[in-house]
Amino acid sequence: MSDGSETSGVAAPSAAASAPLLSIRGLSKYFGPVRALTKVDLEVPAGKVTALSGDNGAGKSVLIKTISGLWQPDGGEIFWEGRRVHLTGPRDAEALGITTIYQDLALCDNLDIVQNMFLGHERLRRRLLNEGSMEKTARETLESLHVTTVRSVRQKVESLSGGQRQSVAVAKAVMKQSKLVIMDEPTAALGVTQTAMVLELIGRLASQGVAVILISHNLNDVFQAADRIAVLYLGRMVAVGPKDQFDRTSVVEYMTAGTSSRGSSRELGSALAGTGGS
Repeated sequence: MSDGSETSGVAAPSAAASAPLLSIRGLSKYFGPVRALTKVDLEVPAGKVTALSGDNGAGKSVLIKTISGLWQPDGGEIFWEGRRVHLTGPRDAEALGITTIYQDLALCDNLDIVQNMFLGHERLRRRLLNEGSMEKTARETLESLHVTTVRSVRQKVESLSGGQRQSVAVAKAVMKQSKLVIMDEPTAALGVTQTAMVLELIGRLASQGVAVILISHNLNDVFQAADRIAVLYLGRMVAVGPKDQFDRTSVVEYMTAGTSSRGSSRELGSALAGTGGS
C-alpha cells in the first residue's frame, strides 16, 4: 500500500490546509469469518469533540484500536493531516500525536502524579532525575487544563478520585503534545461532580485545538460534550454529522436498528457517506 505519498509513523506536512486531522476511508477489519468493521468512513477535525456511539459489539473498540496502531486494517486507508499513513504499531500512532486513554487509564497507583506523567520519558540532569523540571512541567500542564482539585503533584495516584485520575491521564497526553486524544468511556463509574469535571476537561482540550474522540454509552455526556456524533451499527458507520442533526431518540434508533425514522435529510446523507456506499 505504498505509492510514494504514504508514510510509516510520522506524516509529511499537510497536503491541504483544510484537510481533517484524521480521515478514515473504507476501513475494514476481519477476524476470521467475523466482519468487525465494514468500509467505515470517518473524519475527525482538529479542535472538535467527535462522539463515537454504538451498542456492544458495534465495532467501537476495534475502530479505536486500529486508529491506535494496535491492529492492522484488512482494507481501507487512514489519512493524517491529508497524507496517507500506515500504522505498524502503537509507536507510529504516538509519533503522529495520537494518544488513547483506555478505561483502566494505564496509571500506576504506587507512583505519584509526576512519576506517572513522565513514566518512560523521565528527564535527566547529569545522569540524575531532574525532579524540579518534571514537577514544574507537571504542575503547569495541570494548571493549563484548570485542574485545581489536586492537592499536590506529589500525591500518590492511589489517593486520587476517579475524576482526578482522568485529569492526570489527560494531562499526560497534553504534555506529550498529542493532537488527537481518544477517550474510552471516561465517565464510567464516576459520580455527578466528577463527571462534570471530566466533561469540562474534554471541552478545554478541544478549545486548545486538540481533536477528541469520545466513546461513551451515556447520551447525556455525548450531547453535553460532543460537537459531532458518529454511530456504528454491526461494524458499519450508519450515521455521522454535527450534533444538532441528532436527538437522543435518533441516536438510540441508529445504535439499535441501524436506521432512524427521525433522521433529517442532511443526517441521512451523512450516514450514506459514512457507510462507504455499502
